[in-house]
Amino acid sequence: MPILNYIYLCLTLFSIGVIGVLVRRNAIIVFMCIELMLNAVNLLLVAFSKMYNGAAFANAPTTTMGIDAQIFVFFIMVVAAAEVSVGLAIIVMMYRNTHSVDINFLNRLKN
Repeated sequence: MPILNYIYLCLTLFSIGVIGVLVRRNAIIVFMCIELMLNAVNLLLVAFSKMYNGAAFANAPTTTMGIDAQIFVFFIMVVAAAEVSVGLAIIVMMYRNTHSVDINFLNRLKN
């Protein structure tokens, strides 16, 4: 599959995530859109890593070049897992206090 298809797919997924964050007011939906953006970046990093690894492997079959992006993807997934645990805890506490997951309701808590 050409790299341009991966770029279009990741651009579409990332755009859906950004639009979801900007338009939606439900905290859980916003949270899922942030995860969608992270996964779009991960997919693009893996696609570029695979492309670069193929080019490096053609020159030297014993090379490990081109897997650096996959290591970054692993760390992004670890950070995303930590974000999920902290974010869901915050959403649950917000629901317990306000009985709503609407983000606009949080603006009223400032005053």
